[in-house]
Amino acid sequence: MAVKKVTVTLPEELVEALGSAAREEGVPLSRLVASAAENELRRRVGRKLVADWQAEHGAFTLEELAAARAEMAAADAEAFDVAETTAA
Repeated sequence: MAVKKVTVTLPEELVEALGSAAREEGVPLSRLVASAAENELRRRVGRKLVADWQAEHGAFTLEELAAARAEMAAADAEAFDVAETTAA
């Protein structure tokens, strides 16, 4: 993948916190920031897809939202269970 060097201005405290997080993860600061930016773009795409779907089909019902939350919780529990099993 091609890379491009850019300059951004961030609060000093944020830069320090990001630097600490990058060191803890053992990754370069630029990789941590790129990952955060990629995640933000994915969230924006997801929000747009949801908004488009709701514009066509109507808002989600409380029951649909509860079912989605339950599915996400089950997936999280499974992922954490797998991660704990692999780490052990």
